[in-house]
Amino acid sequence: MVEMEDRWLSITEICKYLGVSNDTVYKWIDKGGMPAHRMGRLWKFKKDEVDEWVKAGGAADIAGSDKSE
Repeated sequence: MVEMEDRWLSITEICKYLGVSNDTVYKWIDKGGMPAHRMGRLWKFKKDEVDEWVKAGGAADIAGSDKSE
């Protein structure tokens, strides 16, 4: 059971987990803040890394920077 908890998540899975759109996640990756790993042409995510990034305010920092554009 632990193995399934620590598996790599797809873009669709991380979007569903965070409750945001694909565009939002791609924007977070593009801004360089969201912890994402490229595997070929696909992006993969570790849930615990994303959780830490969100808790540290990463999503809020990027969202705040969009308002000034």
